[in-house]
Amino acid sequence: MSVHPPLDEIQPEHASLYAGRVRVYPKAVHGTMRRIKWAVLIVCLSVYYLLPWLRWSRGEDYPDQAVLLDIANRKFYFFWLELWPQDIYLLTGLLVMAAVGLFLVTSLAGRVWCGYTCPQTVWTDLFMLVERWLQGDRNERMKRDRGPMNFDKAWRKAATHAIWLGIAFWTGGAWIMYYADAPTVTAEFWTGRASMAVYGFTFLFTATTYLLAGWAREQVCTYMCPWPRFQSAMLDEQSFTTTYQAWRGEPRSRHIKREADAAAHGDCIDCGACVAACPTGIDIRDGVQLECINCGLCIDACNSIMDRIERPRGLIAWDTLARQTAKARGVHEKVRFLRARSVVYLVVLLMGLTAIGTALALRPIVEVAVLHDRAPLFVRLSDGRVRNGYTIKISNKTRRPAAFALTATGVPDAVLTAPDIDALAAGEMILSVPPDSTGAFRILLAAPPVGLHDGSKPVEFHLRDTGSGQQATRATVFLGPNQP
Repeated sequence: MSVHPPLDEIQPEHASLYAGRVRVYPKAVHGTMRRIKWAVLIVCLSVYYLLPWLRWSRGEDYPDQAVLLDIANRKFYFFWLELWPQDIYLLTGLLVMAAVGLFLVTSLAGRVWCGYTCPQTVWTDLFMLVERWLQGDRNERMKRDRGPMNFDKAWRKAATHAIWLGIAFWTGGAWIMYYADAPTVTAEFWTGRASMAVYGFTFLFTATTYLLAGWAREQVCTYMCPWPRFQSAMLDEQSFTTTYQAWRGEPRSRHIKREADAAAHGDCIDCGACVAACPTGIDIRDGVQLECINCGLCIDACNSIMDRIERPRGLIAWDTLARQTAKARGVHEKVRFLRARSVVYLVVLLMGLTAIGTALALRPIVEVAVLHDRAPLFVRLSDGRVRNGYTIKISNKTRRPAAFALTATGVPDAVLTAPDIDALAAGEMILSVPPDSTGAFRILLAAPPVGLHDGSKPVEFHLRDTGSGQQATRATVFLGPNQP
């Protein structure tokens, strides 16, 4: 039987590369930062839970939900906007600009996204609020967890997890409502008429919310989230972060400061209030760290201690490294928001948003796509002509039936034909598309094999809305036998 040596005698080569989780018990604090976090939490949760129920009239036969990703009909409705799959580039550009905006905010104020508006932070705050209501504050929860299981501990734990599951369930259910009409899917869910996809995804999001916000908590921010790994690349000495003013707090002393010893010791009394309040369990006095989410709760905790010992507030404060360095020397340093890093982010963000807005404003309401047949590439007709086949897809984004005149240019003496569709004398072909839909048409183009250098010749299909006059053009090729 082997006997494990004490931890202080373990040689480095025998030490484990992994450490067990040290559970964090954040202490409730009160102050400006905490009030801001509560306000942001209420706004974020209100938007998330209530937005699917907001109505927006679009007319008869159209969904009246303000925000709806209608996957079945391949449409995304956002208030007055109606986006088609062809508009995916707008969403892509918006996501890229959101990332640039996050870079800009981080360069100015550190990880405020993580500390205030990240879904992981918002739901974890809500779950910890429930935990405090039922199990008490930090010391009471620690004492109860160390003690044996009894009725009081059992019912408090069970009630906590039951409410967590309830919140997680409504979170998963609300997410489904962004993909289906909220009143309809709610009624179908509770009457057993919803699809298996609805029940499956509701369960999936319920489980992930419960596990991440209830159990993983700070582990998500420390180990799972990639943002802390590279957010430091956006910071510089002018970025505002939660900062311990070491020049004022050191050297520390574990007794209340009096005027007589104020010069010999710093203002920090090493009480640990900042550590106890931190939701990730770090000591902000060690400097900027990967785990710090810039929530500022340590500021409220420290300010309450400073009030008790009658010392000035702000031992832990939002500040920049440059200002802290200057204060240590007794020099005043101005705040510099406009600097090369932030200006570049701001310019890129404004240019990107301008481009997206322009593309949205100039977005065509009629689009055409032309696909050449792959096999056969062309067919020789009995009269010597060559015929190519094409599939033409026309997207009518208007809410009225539309008739489109189709013509082809670039190939001399070309003749358009299509099954069950007559061509006009002017060489036009009228194609009808229902409102707010896409029509696909099989089009044949026949022409003499003249000028087919290398076996191909450019051809353009022109589409004109006979009602509005709007036009669209798509270029492709006309293929045939190689001509010398």
